Amino acid sequence: MNIDYNQLTIAEAKVIQENLRANVQLAPLNKPIHTIAGADISLNLYSETIYAGIVILRYSDLQPLAYSLVKSTNTFPYVPGYLAFREVPALMQVWEQMPIKPDIIMVDGHGIAHPRRMGIASHFGTLTNTTTLGCAKKILFGKWSEPESIKGSYMLIKDKEEIVGYALRSKNNVKPVFISPGNQMCLQDSLNIAMHCIGNYRLPEPTRKAHEFVNRFRTGELKEGYHVLENWELF
Repeated sequence: MNIDYNQLTIAEAKVIQENLRANVQLAPLNKPIHTIAGADISLNLYSETIYAGIVILRYSDLQPLAYSLVKSTNTFPYVPGYLAFREVPALMQVWEQMPIKPDIIMVDGHGIAHPRRMGIASHFGTLTNTTTLGCAKKILFGKWSEPESIKGSYMLIKDKEEIVGYALRSKNNVKPVFISPGNQMCLQDSLNIAMHCIGNYRLPEPTRKAHEFVNRFRTGELKEGYHVLENWELF
């Protein structure tokens, strides 16, 4: 990524989103999944300091295997629909210091459930040519209805007649999360993967672990860099 996002205007950022959109691939996933990562960012709303992390988990049992953490800065303004321009540069630094890449990345944010189909999961996926999906805590775009209050229930998120994602009840009687494909997978893949990753909490395990590790990094408990955990297994 050679563009300095700090120097962009909103109009220039919109053009970048529209150009990247042409690279989004929504074909069915055609590879086995051995590892999945969660990607998350922690920052104060108007702060220039960003704490970013990616945690790799074994897909079969969702146990953490390794993690990568970076502290960075960004001055792009806080504008809904353009949050990737604040967060992606730090995630790219996190990604680049990882010697072994996961098969799939679940990003804390949206994929194609976005006005220009370019949420952070799609943005990051197209820049890195990786397989991504978005899992957001709040809806950004599209019409949807509340799913049943039972864990595993879901409803479609639509833009007119086009399906762009799912509102998924990840825990009984708790607010849903919002799932959409980012890159290199189809809508059904994103739902299936999210379902597989649901544990005992509202957030699926990849983004929940990423959130936990980034916050531990922010408080000084964890150190910057790439770290392998004791139960790491190579595939």
